[in-house]
Amino acid sequence: MDTPASSPALSPLDPISPLDDVRARIAQSCRIARRAPEGVTLVAVSKTKPAEAVLDLVAQGQRVFGENRVQEAQAKFPAIREAHPDVAVHLVGQLQSNKAEDAVRLFDAIHSLDRPSLLTALARAMDKVGRQVPLFVQVNIGAEEQKGGCAIADLPALLDQARDAQLPVEGLMCVPPAGIEAAPFFALLAKLAADHGLAGLSMGMSDDFETAVLLGATHVRVGSALFGARNG
Repeated sequence: MDTPASSPALSPLDPISPLDDVRARIAQSCRIARRAPEGVTLVAVSKTKPAEAVLDLVAQGQRVFGENRVQEAQAKFPAIREAHPDVAVHLVGQLQSNKAEDAVRLFDAIHSLDRPSLLTALARAMDKVGRQVPLFVQVNIGAEEQKGGCAIADLPALLDQARDAQLPVEGLMCVPPAGIEAAPFFALLAKLAADHGLAGLSMGMSDDFETAVLLGATHVRVGSALFGARNG
């Protein structure tokens, strides 16, 4: 997790910022789980938010951001990273195969590899661009027809194909079904990752990131708890 920028000590009457609040909750969950907070990367999901909102968090010390769409990230982040070269941006939304090369050029990690055709497109793009981008395989952990993600039964074959293509798969990602307890789905994703020798777990959002950290998340994707309600 990113280290906060130094700031004057707060008095009991000073409000805590959303970023400091989320960081404190991650740290508390890490203490309970006997984990080091440095083992959890906070991905601030800035989809639909203007560059000014991103820069406000950058000024507070946040350095890793998440976007859902290639086109939106292309419009927002080149100028931000020109001013702040240490800012990283992760793709946390679905990726069309025809956008694979744009994604490889722009993003520092892609959390949504979910099918063989996209794998082939990413392998071709990485070879062409000469850049290896860490990948997470998105698993349809709740077997929901309306959601993207690789079916659990198809995961071994997709991982084998990724290894054959020498793609840098770092872990698994999931979005549990809405409206029910997320913990069993996080635990299942952690088991699948362990079974396949993968250390990365991209799981947990604003409503459930503390549970995700307790169950081993290495990346939590937090949007509304940091930026407020999404625009659109």
